[in-house]
Amino acid sequence: MAHFGAGVEQALHYLFRLGADESDLRPSARDVADFYHLPPSVAAKLFTRLEKAGIVHADEGRDGGFSLARPLGRITVLEVADAVEGRKALFQCKDIRQTCAAFDGGTPDWASSGVCAIHAAMIEAEQAMRRSLAGVTLQDIANRARKTIPATFRYKSAEWFRARRRQRRLPRRRVAEEKEQG
Repeated sequence: MAHFGAGVEQALHYLFRLGADESDLRPSARDVADFYHLPPSVAAKLFTRLEKAGIVHADEGRDGGFSLARPLGRITVLEVADAVEGRKALFQCKDIRQTCAAFDGGTPDWASSGVCAIHAAMIEAEQAMRRSLAGVTLQDIANRARKTIPATFRYKSAEWFRARRRQRRLPRRRVAEEKEQG
């Protein structure tokens, strides 16, 4: 079972996409979702959460769209995960140590006081994970990705978004006509 759902991965890709072009392009949620062949409704929901967390900024209107609210180097993976999923515990302790059959219904103090050793270990693991994710920025991810993503792909991606932006400026009837013409 994954601790973080697909929404975190999608949001990280969306944000990476926003930061990939050092241009003033502000893609819509639909543009970014279409780019990755994902449902626009999911992208809209994710961008809403990211905007509430102060990670992206939205401009309305035909020329509107999303942009990063801060530079890539000031947005951490942990912030994105918390924005998308909320802060959730890695481990849910049910304190079953108190229900041991050997206690015959009377739990001794030593079995119910303080934090269980198992729970303590899981708290430490969660804290380590959170520290690790807080130490990774979107700029770190971008730097790593730039080592493997060819410049031609970056150019082609930017052109795809520029074309989408031009289409948004056209009347819907003309966009349909252009798609039919191929």
